[in-house]
Order: sequence, then C-alpha cells, then structure tokens
Amino acid sequence: MTQFATATPPRGNTSCFTEQNFNRLLVTMKDKTYPEGTHLFWEGDFSDKLFFVKRGRIKLTKSTDEGKELILYMYGRGDMVGQADPFFSSKHSFTAEVIEDSEIGIIEQKDLEIMICQHCDFAIDFMKWMGIHHRLTQTKFRDLMMYGKPGALCSTLIRLSNTYGEKQGDNILINKKITHTDLSNMIGATRESVNRMLSDLRKKDALEYVNGMILIKDLVMLQDICHCELCPNEICRI
Repeated sequence: MTQFATATPPRGNTSCFTEQNFNRLLVTMKDKTYPEGTHLFWEGDFSDKLFFVKRGRIKLTKSTDEGKELILYMYGRGDMVGQADPFFSSKHSFTAEVIEDSEIGIIEQKDLEIMICQHCDFAIDFMKWMGIHHRLTQTKFRDLMMYGKPGALCSTLIRLSNTYGEKQGDNILINKKITHTDLSNMIGATRESVNRMLSDLRKKDALEYVNGMILIKDLVMLQDICHCELCPNEICRI
C-alpha cells in the first residue's frame, strides 16, 4: 500500500465507497504529477482509465466547433474523474484540463474490471458512484435549461458555495477566485450578461465581492431564483 493510502485520504465524490473498497482503489493506483495547463485526457481519447485527484484541481470541458468552451465539472482533492465504462471500449466525450499543479492516482480499466469481478461489495459501491455522477449531470442540465440564465447562474453560485464555501456568520464565502469568464463558461452565457446578472444580485444585496472572491449574503434569494430543490451536497456541487 502506498504512503498516501496509510494516511487519512480525502473523500470527495468517492465518499460512497466504504473504507475497505476505497483502500482497494488506492492500492491499485499509479501516481503521476501533472503541472498546471496540462491535460489528463482530450475529447476523443480512448476511455481506459479513471483518475483520482490526490492534490490539485481539474476542470472538465466541452468545446464547440466555434471554439466556445463549456465547463461541465470542477474536480478537487478526493474526487475521481473519468468516463466509467468498464467492460466496454469507449472514447471520452470531454476534455480534462489541469488548472492547478496536481498529483493524480491513475486506475487502469483492466484493474477496475478485476475488482468489480472479484468483490461484489466493490461493484455495488462503484454503481453508487456512477449513480451520483448521473444525478449530478441531470440536475446540472435541469438548472441550465429550465430557468434561464439567471437561474443557471444562481444554481452555479450555490454549487460553488457547497464545493468551496466557508461559513462567515450568516454569509458564505466562496474561497476560490472565480472569474466572470469562468462563470460564463459554466452556464453557456456571454461574459457581459454574467456581469449584468452579478451586478443585479449585488444591488439586491444577495452577494458582494471580498478580495476578489464572492460572498453570498442571501442564499435564500438565490435558491428562489433557480427554484432550488435542496439536493444533497454530493449532488449540488460544481
């Protein structure tokens, strides 16, 4: 077992795995470091690996023919990344870009298939992980499509607060600097329209900026705008 596996491991979107099954994943991984600006995989690459983020951050994107980028997911420490299709040969539908220097544990598909075949309890946990990912995708598309750009923006701010938020009294500080371009790429809007919507929310005293980071002051207002269904945090995340 690696030194990392003997320490207290991070548990992001892998919290559905029992400690025993999580350690099985850790033992199987081969560690590799990726500098900022590199890629774990590109859209169209064969999907034959999963990637576990031990340190750093990854964004999963989809690009249009015109070059516009849509940010679908942001992964951090403790998250498992990749297109999970054990026993099938498939290609990645998205691109995974490293946005902070990262240490990644790589799980080969053949090793994953062996664990699924040998340990039925691992197979159940893996199905739970896949189910959480499907629900996350479904709720994101619901938010992007049903309540317009203001609803999509408010939903994204709530997801960011659940992922990076720090309580400050009655407020929540999103403890990552998120640019207006990032937000526009997360909801498929122009940067100018995001600027206008954020300005409106600031005028309504729903949020403000502190040292370049977003401070949410009225979470209920954001929830009302996006018709929040109060999904659990493992689903309501960026």
